[in-house]
Amino acid sequence: MGQSRSPLGVADLERLAARGWRAPEEEPLGGWLMRAGGGFTGRANTALVAGDPGCPLPEAVEAVAAWYRARGLRPGAQLPGVQARRADAAFAAAGWDRDEDVLVLTAPLVAGPDGGVPVELAGTPDDGWLSTSGYLRRAEPATARAVLTNAPEVVFASVRADPPPAPPVAVARGVVTGDWLGVTAVAVAEEHRRRGLATAVMAAVTRWGAARGAGWVYLQVTSSNAPARALYRRAGFVEHHRYHYRWAPS
Repeated sequence: MGQSRSPLGVADLERLAARGWRAPEEEPLGGWLMRAGGGFTGRANTALVAGDPGCPLPEAVEAVAAWYRARGLRPGAQLPGVQARRADAAFAAAGWDRDEDVLVLTAPLVAGPDGGVPVELAGTPDDGWLSTSGYLRRAEPATARAVLTNAPEVVFASVRADPPPAPPVAVARGVVTGDWLGVTAVAVAEEHRRRGLATAVMAAVTRWGAARGAGWVYLQVTSSNAPARALYRRAGFVEHHRYHYRWAPS
C-alpha cells in the first residue's frame, strides 16, 4: 500500500465509517448523528460530532445527554479531529470524561497476497468468531450481530487451527461503503500471535474488498496499542486524524 493522501476530509470519512458500523437506531441532531446499539461498542452508542448541531453547543450537549438517558444508556460523544475542538470544550465544561485517542489510519487499497494460510470468509459471525474478537465479553450475541451485520456488504474472516466448534485463532471484519473498505475487529488469540495470522486475515479482507471495487481502506486503532500500530505502519497505513470519546458523569 502506498503513501498517497486520502481523498476524504475528517467529517466525510467519519460519516462514511459510521455507515460501515451502523447502530440499529440513529437520529440526526443537525449535522451530528446520535446512535444507539444496546451499549455494544462506543462507535454504535455515541453521538458523532461532525458538523453543526443546529443549536448552541451547551444545548446540544444537553440534547445528547437526554437522548441517551431516555434509552437507558450512558451518554457519550465521539469527537474527531480539530473540527470538534469547540464541541469538545463544551462537553468538558459539562464534566464529561475523556477517553484515550483513537487513530484513524488510511491507505490506498492493494489486495494482499495469498500467503498460504487458509482464511474462511462468511457473511455473519458465529459464536466462535465473536469469542475470538472479544465481543462476547461485551454483549449478548444477538446485540453484537445486530451492529456487526448492519451493512450491505460485510464479511467476517477467520483462521482456524482446529475444526468447529473450536473457535478461530484469528479474525477480522471487512465492510465496503462506496469505494472504501473498512477493516475492524482484527484479533489473534494470544497463544497464536507473531505467526503472521493478523496479516493473513487482513490480506484476505483486502482481496475481498478489492473484488468489490474498493480503492481505499481505513481502520481504527487505539493510541496505546503499539503492536497493532507497528503492524499497520509496515502495511503502509498513515494517520488521517484522531478522535476520542467523552462520557457523561455516571
